Amino acid sequence: MTQYAIIMTLAGIGIPLLAALNAALGTRIGSPAVAATVLFAIAFATALVVALATGPGAFARVAGTPRHLLLAGVLIAFYVLSITYIAPHFGIGNAVFFVLLGQLISAALIDQFGLFGAQVSPISPTRAAGIATMAIGVWLTQLA
Repeated sequence: MTQYAIIMTLAGIGIPLLAALNAALGTRIGSPAVAATVLFAIAFATALVVALATGPGAFARVAGTPRHLLLAGVLIAFYVLSITYIAPHFGIGNAVFFVLLGQLISAALIDQFGLFGAQVSPISPTRAAGIATMAIGVWLTQLA
């Protein structure tokens, strides 16, 4: 479990870096959409290399999956396009803090109802207090 926590912490560190780098690229080239497209091309190439190296047979099973599971691609495109456009105007910190707030809400609901096959983890009073504390922390960062 420790290795999962470390990997996800590193992924979390990467989110503001992604936002800052892609926002700077979009500003420099004058097109957040082109910056996002470049990001996706590089991400696609990276994911393809890893997929081919670790489990190329899984590609054959994609056709049989429920179509709603493919919406994740639309959601990541929305995130990247919105952060690339908004961050230069709103600030990296502000943009990422509000993304974090959205993640807290969404994650709690997904876990509460076990959506999309997630492990059910009901929102107990203690868990709700923890989520509220994190949300208040996000809000407090906006007061300065």
